[in-house]
Amino acid sequence: MTTTSTAAATYWEPLWSEGRRYRQLDDTENQLLEDHLGPGRARPALDIGSGDGALARRLAQLGYRTTGIDCSPTAIALAATQDPGPGIVPVWQRMDITTDDLGTLPEPAYAVITCRLVYRWIDDKAAFLNRVRHLLAPGGTFWVVTEIAGRRPATDPLQNLGITPAQAELLTAGWSAVHTADLDVLRYYALRP
Repeated sequence: MTTTSTAAATYWEPLWSEGRRYRQLDDTENQLLEDHLGPGRARPALDIGSGDGALARRLAQLGYRTTGIDCSPTAIALAATQDPGPGIVPVWQRMDITTDDLGTLPEPAYAVITCRLVYRWIDDKAAFLNRVRHLLAPGGTFWVVTEIAGRRPATDPLQNLGITPAQAELLTAGWSAVHTADLDVLRYYALRP
């Protein structure tokens, strides 16, 4: 049985249940995703912190057998109500990737693991990255989208919202291939073992 971390759920659940929505995928991001991940060919993909499910649905459209996980029951319910399109059926699971039993996931390993706008919020980034490496299939891709601190104007109260250079270095250490692309305040990482 899965036990969801109360700290993460306590923070995120009220935001989702009050109607908070986050940055949507746009054409540029969709193109980057397609260029770096390619066609799914029915390989498994895991979207960590799936929120309303937009990225998980996009992965399914690319042909991946997709599982979307989130610690918020409201986010999972919202994702499940969205029409993914004909023949596209992502699996939705309430789960905290930082604390719950990885054995409850539908696949033992994933060709693609995505983490969009989530990495910045992970407290123990080293432990999180170890869990991701455990789940990533040989030759797979870990796709991370995160804000970089200091890219907003100095007057913006969210100027330091993103990850620091040290956190970015921790993220990219130990991968055989690291590809990045920048888009406004965000950086995209395609990491391969």
